[in-house]
Amino acid sequence: MTTTCKSPLAGLYGITDAQLMPEDVLFHKVEQALQGGATLIQYRDKSKDSIKRLSQARRLVQICRQYNRPLLINDDIDLAIEASASGVHLGQQDGSVEEARRELGTDSIIGVTCHNSLDLSLQAQDEGANYVAFGAFFPSSTKPNAKPASIELLHDARQQLQIPIVAIGGIRVDNADQLIKAGAHMLAVVHSLFAADNVKARAQQYTHIFSQ
Repeated sequence: MTTTCKSPLAGLYGITDAQLMPEDVLFHKVEQALQGGATLIQYRDKSKDSIKRLSQARRLVQICRQYNRPLLINDDIDLAIEASASGVHLGQQDGSVEEARRELGTDSIIGVTCHNSLDLSLQAQDEGANYVAFGAFFPSSTKPNAKPASIELLHDARQQLQIPIVAIGGIRVDNADQLIKAGAHMLAVVHSLFAADNVKARAQQYTHIFSQ
């Protein structure tokens, strides 16, 4: 069963990348992001190595707990349960919010990818999601074929949703501010954060943007 997470759903949201972050640097980079102010971490690994994924997820849960931050699992409810993660992030083809809530419990954090669709976000909210994610707002090296989302979508979503909004896709320090001003509560960052020479310093840059 998942543990209660008291961390607010706002700020820098770091997402791991198995290619960018092999195990010899994975844990260090995540801890550096947390030290720099990341408020949420998502473990994303699409490999079929279930033993490795469980081991890494459990270690990341421990690291995140040291900083009182949640660790979510990408697209895998069973792994979230096994690793005692704080919740799960679901794509549109990865199970329902109701199923995740039933399996993970009322205290879990459940996020849903909504691409560029306000309708999908309203549906996710109605089903009990804790946050929704829109993107890609800019060209993304992580997901080069992602559907583009407009800045105007954030304005509309902020007016119609009562749950936090995540922006994702090609986000960098120099384009982050416009997404926050448009309505994003969280910025989900992969490459710009974890490919940085100094992950802690890069996380601090994003954290500073949110505090302005």
